[in-house]
Amino acid sequence: MKIRLFKAQDAEQIARLFHDTVHAVNIRDYSSNQVNAWAPDDVHFRNWTEVCSSRFTYVADDEGVIAGFGELEVSGHIDCFYCHTNYQRCGVGKQLYQAIEAKAIELELKLLFVEASITAKPFFERMGFSVVKEQEVTRRGETFINYAMEKFLN
Repeated sequence: MKIRLFKAQDAEQIARLFHDTVHAVNIRDYSSNQVNAWAPDDVHFRNWTEVCSSRFTYVADDEGVIAGFGELEVSGHIDCFYCHTNYQRCGVGKQLYQAIEAKAIELELKLLFVEASITAKPFFERMGFSVVKEQEVTRRGETFINYAMEKFLN
């Protein structure tokens, strides 16, 4: 497994990984209507190449198969952070997170923050994040519970 920065040719795999992970993994904590609103069948609802290129997007590359990805914005915000359903609970997320935190430290950021799903909340807690608040957000007409979380860096 190699952790590297995003390349434009990763966009299609990342779009599919996002969709498939939300539908296969997050369905445990959210309704099918919520999951469909979160990750619509039109995986190109977002310009993945443009967005992933505009921030530090790290990819877990398993010999050409993208096992996961995470996005760090220069503000310290972690936006998308997903591991493929076939790579859950085998250290991929931790490796991606470590790359993000190392970049944040290099950028001299003092704080990382994320809006974590119910599903992702335990992972971010294990990485040292604390819940700031539970919140309701609306996407494409569906309301979701997620958690504003933060971690102060030394």
